[in-house]
Amino acid sequence: QDILTLCPFFPTDVYSQIKLEESDGGVKRPGEPFRLTCTVSGFSVTDYGVNWVRQPAGKSPQWMGVLWGGGSTDYNSALGGRISITREPAKSQVYLQVNSAGEADSAIYYCRNRQCDRKTE
Repeated sequence: QDILTLCPFFPTDVYSQIKLEESDGGVKRPGEPFRLTCTVSGFSVTDYGVNWVRQPAGKSPQWMGVLWGGGSTDYNSALGGRISITREPAKSQVYLQVNSAGEADSAIYYCRNRQCDRKTE
């Protein structure tokens, strides 16, 4: 079951104090790995999960994976184990690493969190 259907994302108009900002994007060379950074504010990455989602041009969004507050991860099996999500809590940052990037990885990438991603472990 697609994890996106399990619960809604934080509505930005309601939770305006919560901000997530992606960086390190741009043009990447095919076949090479790339890493994106998500810097968050308004919550701790050790309390709430952070999801990575991408949307290729003209296609529906694709959930990639989540790094839970407790430190465990879940990934979209369709991505074949080519991605990893890590974090640096002291910087309030979560990272997405994509290995062996190809044309299919061309997309807009987003980091998102949801209220029900809170998970204690």
